Amino acid sequence: MKRRAPGTRNVPGNPGPDDRPTVVREGTKLAVGRDVAGAVEPTARALRDTRRWPDWSPSVRGVESTDRYVETGTTGRVRVAGVRVPFRVTSATRLRWDWRVVGVPATGHRVDRYADATDRCRVVVEVPLVAVGYVPVCRRALNRFAALVEAR
Repeated sequence: MKRRAPGTRNVPGNPGPDDRPTVVREGTKLAVGRDVAGAVEPTARALRDTRRWPDWSPSVRGVESTDRYVETGTTGRVRVAGVRVPFRVTSATRLRWDWRVVGVPATGHRVDRYADATDRCRVVVEVPLVAVGYVPVCRRALNRFAALVEAR
């Protein structure tokens, strides 16, 4: 696992590989990140689009929610491992969102802006340390998400 100094992110001056997800410890979480060839706003919008989650997340098979794009307070159910479980988005902005699944804090999602580029950004899934076993799933998800966004 690649480590960086606490509080640093994969942004200019601290770049990571362009097309391979990296893992960085950020306090009590692991930040699994990957560069995406796309502008920040459309990339962040795609990440918040509940209809597209099954297209890129290996663990999500379906989503039921009245909100297409997550915002603070969005609720619904995701189908994982053949079971539908409730979720609630606990906080959301244009560039990041966090949720609870079955009442348990789950992954965070964010898009980091590069100061020196408008045609690429970094998508990050934050994983609690206790869920380190989920990191390989996040790596696959980020590769699938990048392919989805870059195909536009």
